[in-house]
Amino acid sequence: MALTEVYWDGHLPLPKLAPVQAKVTVTLVALLCFINSYDGEFVFDDSEAIINNKDLKPTTPLNNIWRNDFWGSNLSSNSSHKSYRPLTVLTFRLNYLIAGGLHPIGFHVLNIILHAVISALMIDIFAVLIGGLAYDDKGRTLNLAPKTSLLAAIFFAAHPVHTESVAGIVGRADLLCALFFQLSFLTYCKAFNKGTERDDRFSVQWIVVSLLLCAAAMLCKEQGITVLGVNIAFDVLLICNLNVYELSQRLLFRKKPLDLSEMLRIGLLARLALMGLGGLLMLYARWRIMGTGPPAFTEVDNPASFEENIFIRIVNYNYYYSLNAWLLLCPWWLCFDWSMGCVPLIKSATDWRMVWLLLLWCVLIGLISQALCSRDSQRRRTLTLGLVLLVVPFLPACNLFFRVGFVVAERVLYLSSAGYCLLLAHAVALCCWRWNKHRRLLCVMVLTLLCMYVVRCALRSHQWRSEKSLFTSALAVCPLNAKVHYNVGKNLADRGNTTAAVGYYREAVRLHPTYVHAMNNLGNILKEKNELIEAETLLSKAVSIQPDFAAAWMNLGIVQNSLQKFEEAEQSYWNAIRFRRKYPDCYYNLGRLYADQSRHLEALNAWRNATVLKPDHSLAWNNMIILLDNTGNLGQAELIGREALRVLPNDHTIMFSLANVLGKLQKYKESEGFFLHALRINPNAASCHGNLAVLYHRWGKLELAKKHYELSLKLDPEAPGTRDNYNMLRRKLDQLKRNTP
Repeated sequence: MALTEVYWDGHLPLPKLAPVQAKVTVTLVALLCFINSYDGEFVFDDSEAIINNKDLKPTTPLNNIWRNDFWGSNLSSNSSHKSYRPLTVLTFRLNYLIAGGLHPIGFHVLNIILHAVISALMIDIFAVLIGGLAYDDKGRTLNLAPKTSLLAAIFFAAHPVHTESVAGIVGRADLLCALFFQLSFLTYCKAFNKGTERDDRFSVQWIVVSLLLCAAAMLCKEQGITVLGVNIAFDVLLICNLNVYELSQRLLFRKKPLDLSEMLRIGLLARLALMGLGGLLMLYARWRIMGTGPPAFTEVDNPASFEENIFIRIVNYNYYYSLNAWLLLCPWWLCFDWSMGCVPLIKSATDWRMVWLLLLWCVLIGLISQALCSRDSQRRRTLTLGLVLLVVPFLPACNLFFRVGFVVAERVLYLSSAGYCLLLAHAVALCCWRWNKHRRLLCVMVLTLLCMYVVRCALRSHQWRSEKSLFTSALAVCPLNAKVHYNVGKNLADRGNTTAAVGYYREAVRLHPTYVHAMNNLGNILKEKNELIEAETLLSKAVSIQPDFAAAWMNLGIVQNSLQKFEEAEQSYWNAIRFRRKYPDCYYNLGRLYADQSRHLEALNAWRNATVLKPDHSLAWNNMIILLDNTGNLGQAELIGREALRVLPNDHTIMFSLANVLGKLQKYKESEGFFLHALRINPNAASCHGNLAVLYHRWGKLELAKKHYELSLKLDPEAPGTRDNYNMLRRKLDQLKRNTP
């Protein structure tokens, strides 16, 4: 069957590749851009979604992933973000099982492969959107714009805004959502594939399969439901071949009534009803799963949505849209987080940033007018579908239907960027057609753009390899973002550089004076530096701002205990426990407070609570043994020590404490066994050598006592009491020698 290719396509200075060659080319471009992120660490949100997510572990029941949110919290919890993505979590769990643990390489490699597959499939998506559904004599789908489709797919494969989705493992949700989005769309197209016999019939089965794939996309990320909008636009514009401009004229000015009988004949209304019903069922199920209530976000997450003035709210929403558009147009300023002052609110119409949102709407109105009014049907269709693919996937993030928990998020642009890439490739093809004499210059410009994309992807992927480089890179992009300074400080503190961390924490608090987490972390560091007065002030302010901040209450209690404000410390600990009932560390610190006050029974009860809540709480077990030992309750100390070792069989500190108790009970042989076992685990423990020497000294094994005294003094010459005991032993050995005939 003779078919005419898209007229501008042949003017692109690209080779016309076979379908397999084109897909391989796009795949290689995608791999080239992001391959250097394959051995990166777990960074940023990966900590909560993967490292601390119990749903990944084989010991957790598999059906938990259907009851919990993306971060492993129960969906019914008030603290849940209500992000329901069980299929994404399932792939994380499979990564965990295959790798035998939390090894980031496997997680990163799968992300890169998914992006490469999605990029290759984009060729088919773009081919349909540009050329429509065309078939050869054997019923095979033809690509009527092979060069434009290839160029758009290459742009998509190499776009730097995708770095967060590919190099950040939590971006797996966006990748899987995009994959099922594509499959749902292509399956919907399949419903009209009649080979050489083109009629008005369609396959209900394929439409149902498309709806199921849409549901799968939603189970990867909520954005997946937007494929229904793209399917409807495809049906109206390509299958039904409706002129949107004429249709809008009929609706607005009632020049000519709509012919519903024609829509019934071609089955459009039936298909719209099927998709509408499927979409409503999915939304209803999602609403029920979410607990029939939206997630709770704070003002720092999305300040514009908390503005009471509607004008300011609308202006800032539009400014956010312009920022997203700028990231697609010039993806050089990329940041892992855009909240907490990174984008100050526009408060008046005289703010110079108003220019950007006006420019955005001028461009959009220009594109829409071209899409509606162009006499060229192919151009009109391509522009319209490109705009649909750009705008529709972005709708869940635009704050129109519900409040979202971010200002700008690069991950949500993963699907929308496909529409941008299609429009960009279409613009390049039209320029090559109209300015054929300058094709070489245009070719150089496109090649330069692609090279810049690849370089930017490589640089940004490298920044995503570690938290240090990721957080530091954000300082240049969002210097007003308190969260950026907080994360840099936290990363420095985790690596032991607390001195540098203090400066970043102080800056975070300066930029955002109610940033309680920064106050808590800064207070902790100051506590360790013995700057207790300032630490108490910071922590007191944190709990006054957020009274249910359990960790800050506990840390405040520790500081007050160090300041000998025992009553205040005890109250702070109980406040922490009131807001977090299962808080073993707080019970441990409460036990220390009671022990310092010689309230021995209360201390033992507090430490027992800590071990009940956290059976492997080594410090609580050890303190119970030591306290019972010091108060002469040796029998009970022995029982507690043996119970602790059943839970923690390789804990050398518990072995050491139990060995001391057994030695005092004159169970020398058993005591020796525990001392030696502890030394096999930690051979450089001077105190263990010293106490074993004391045991041998009492036991009468003087040469062994001498050996371990000397080892202890070698490891720690200042060990208290060891030098005196050693000198006492030497005098005894000298006396024995003199008394020996």
